[in-house]
Amino acid sequence: MVGHALLVALPLSMWIANRSAPLMLALAAVAFAAACLLSEGWRAPAHRILALCRDPIGLALCGFLLWSLVTLAGSHRPVAGLAAWGELALPLACGAVIAVSRLFRPGISLGRALALSIIAAVSFMLVELATDLALRIMLDIGRQQSFIFNRPILTCLMLSSAALATLRAGAGTRRRDGLLAALVVLAAGIASFGSESGAAGLGFILMALVWMAARVLPRLTLWAVMAGFAATMAFAPAMGRLGDAALPPSLHERLANSHSRDRVDIWLSFGEAAMARPLLGAGFGTSPTLDRHPVALAVSEPHRKLLAVGHPHNAPLQAWAETGAIGAALLTFAGLALLYRLRRLGARDLAPRLALFASAFGIASVAHGAWQGWWIAALTVATLWLAATLPQTAGSPTALTRDI
Repeated sequence: MVGHALLVALPLSMWIANRSAPLMLALAAVAFAAACLLSEGWRAPAHRILALCRDPIGLALCGFLLWSLVTLAGSHRPVAGLAAWGELALPLACGAVIAVSRLFRPGISLGRALALSIIAAVSFMLVELATDLALRIMLDIGRQQSFIFNRPILTCLMLSSAALATLRAGAGTRRRDGLLAALVVLAAGIASFGSESGAAGLGFILMALVWMAARVLPRLTLWAVMAGFAATMAFAPAMGRLGDAALPPSLHERLANSHSRDRVDIWLSFGEAAMARPLLGAGFGTSPTLDRHPVALAVSEPHRKLLAVGHPHNAPLQAWAETGAIGAALLTFAGLALLYRLRRLGARDLAPRLALFASAFGIASVAHGAWQGWWIAALTVATLWLAATLPQTAGSPTALTRDI
């Protein structure tokens, strides 16, 4: 009960403190682990953890985590890189613990609770924005700028797919559940387009388009997402050159609020850094200070200064720059293997899962740093929720697949 409550409360906790998702996930993992150990002991969960790691997707992710540690040998700040590695690895480990406990079973009641939590969190954020953060200013808490809601809004958007899928799977024909689902969509849309995050608006559009397309043409949509994912991962180092050649100045002027020109310039800089060490990368977690890394000397003078922005605002490019072609290949294999496994699902079950993947990857390709703990935790919870609500039919994946 404690673990379920913590995961349901995640949108509200992110509204209060916009980096709290890893803490909530970790506390939930402790609760589920304790309940699992009390009911089963440690042997059965340990065997399931090993089975999870031996699965092709698990092997690829574990391989990436291990390879990331190896790349620290080429880093100019290995301690900071290790901290960044922990920010990525710990939420994934917590998700694995919850999955193998097999105690996370979000039914229709929890789906409604998550939907209400998302609606409440968005409502509170909108009230704060409408009052210019008067309450936070009065209490003198946290950062008092409106962009602090970008992270919780993205979290609510990711979790909205889980809430909608649960409402549809549990009792989709009930009028109150249909109304609740509509309110979740409305809240996610208003928050996404009303925030300062252009990535949130992009994510909402991708989620809606892929969801609808997957209901009508499930197989074609799945293969299209796979092709787009693979191409973006493969050509990430050239993303800056491609964007520079394809996007005219007039379009950059219309997209000025989204800083499209700035993003292309940043991609050009990090793309040169990635190609300076194409196989091994500069070292995991080096992006925040890449301008002080020896690899910066290989970047042309006009582009070198933008290495100081903190990260390339492009997760595939960050993977290339930090872990090289080997790290990017491992992540590409894990993503394609996951998408390929979804081919067994019918259109109704495929739509929310494919929509989440496309939306999350689209956001990660234009927005924040790739390994930020709040983002990894939000995606982990959304994935756990959608995996746990898969119907157990002959055509569905196995229990191990659901865990993954």
